[in-house]
Amino acid sequence: MDDGAPGDRAVGDRALWDRASSGDEAAFGELFERHAEAVWNHAYRLTGSWSAAEDLTSNTFLTAWRRRADVTLIRDSALPWLYTVAGNAARDEHRGARRRLRLLHKIPDPPVVSDHADAVAARIDGEQRLREIVEAVRTLPKSQRAVVELCLLGDLSVADAAELLTVAEVTVRAHLSRARTRLRTLLEEK
Repeated sequence: MDDGAPGDRAVGDRALWDRASSGDEAAFGELFERHAEAVWNHAYRLTGSWSAAEDLTSNTFLTAWRRRADVTLIRDSALPWLYTVAGNAARDEHRGARRRLRLLHKIPDPPVVSDHADAVAARIDGEQRLREIVEAVRTLPKSQRAVVELCLLGDLSVADAAELLTVAEVTVRAHLSRARTRLRTLLEEK
């Protein structure tokens, strides 16, 4: 008894699809009501995600509506064709997600912008530390102070400092060793 009424379960998918192809929205609505849960379950099995299954189900029926006039059902059920559309959409989405992830991995991390306040604080701390060092160097005996100023602050080699001060290199090394020990003690106290 195929009278074509949209709510009648006796109407097969082929008859509903043919009516939907002619623009009968009620017939398409009946196809949706009949197969939406099965398509959603299939989409869920493909994706493992409720929200992705909802999106795939929506896309599947949107595709079915858009292509309703172009599709001829091979069997009397629209479900195999709907499953195929859902599977293709799931694969397309998966490929797109992989492409987006690869693209995101290619994008370099944004450069870390140093905080101006940190730079100012570091500079002030550095200047304060330098003043402490200079003050500690001033308290050294004259011979040690001269060696420190030439080798540590002036970056001269031990040989060049020895030649400039007209002393042996071993003397310069001894003065440096004593000066470092004394400076370390003085600076640790502060």
